Amino acid sequence: MPFGGIGTTEIILIVAVIVLLFGASKLPELARSAGKSAGEFKKAQKEAEISYQEFEKSLKDTPDPATRESKIQKMAKDQGIDTAGKTDEQLLDEISVKMNSKET
Repeated sequence: MPFGGIGTTEIILIVAVIVLLFGASKLPELARSAGKSAGEFKKAQKEAEISYQEFEKSLKDTPDPATRESKIQKMAKDQGIDTAGKTDEQLLDEISVKMNSKET
């Protein structure tokens, strides 16, 4: 049994039915068309796998929002302000105070 539950007799019968339905002259065209379809399917499958791999890579490359430093925190650190345990609003207030004190 070469194809699971289909034996040689069944395969010969299927081929005979195809020849009767489509004629011997159409068989090369049908085979060519089936080959092109299989090729297109494999090509699309490879493209999908590549896209999926790129998607997974982009997920790994994206930093976790909980650990990502906000622009406000970066600005506060640049001004020499301690950011530990402070909200962005508190940091903005401290940055504002520090900048106003530099102006005067």
